[in-house]
Amino acid sequence: MNDLFYNISDDEKEKILRNLEANTFNFQKNKTILSSVKQENIIGVLVSGYLQIIKNDYNGNKVIIDDLYDNSIFGTTMSSISSSEYSIVTKEDSKIIIIYFDEIIKANFVEQSYMQFIKNLLNIMSNKINANNVRIEILSNKTTRNKLLSYFKIMSKKNKSNILYLPYTFTDLADYLSVDRTSMHRELKNLKEEGLIEIKNKRITLNLYDDNDFE
Repeated sequence: MNDLFYNISDDEKEKILRNLEANTFNFQKNKTILSSVKQENIIGVLVSGYLQIIKNDYNGNKVIIDDLYDNSIFGTTMSSISSSEYSIVTKEDSKIIIIYFDEIIKANFVEQSYMQFIKNLLNIMSNKINANNVRIEILSNKTTRNKLLSYFKIMSKKNKSNILYLPYTFTDLADYLSVDRTSMHRELKNLKEEGLIEIKNKRITLNLYDDNDFE
């Protein structure tokens, strides 16, 4: 499960957060919030909303490092968001719980609920490592075309279908793949003309595979 409080009752959840001296923040859409949570050794829990961790290079180009949805976690213990080159932006109104990692380490709970909390945290961190490995696999391709094909293939296997619905805009897809937007649109056009894909809004049908490939 990707819920930090999976199998934990609301009362137990409140007790854990209280003992860990956690803080809750509400942010409106399109707010840069890194300055609000830029502390060493923190874990952020996205209760609801949508966040992006973004890196801006010296030329002003934007790269999407991570997309975070409900129940996602982030923090300086798991990424480089403490760097001044990174920012966290709310793409929707968002509610975030901030927990200091040191409080988790020094906590002296014996309750089963806290053991479940730690188990959930480790499970989420493991999933994040796997997701980062997938991202590295995609970005290791040298050409825009191969990055697109690698992304499509991985998403197809994940969804067990040759039909994909992009989770964000094509502009954000270019940022996620760390490619030039014009180059990406040109390659999408080429793939479409070659009959390898079909595009309708955010729906992409891959003619390279059929559903039997994912059974």
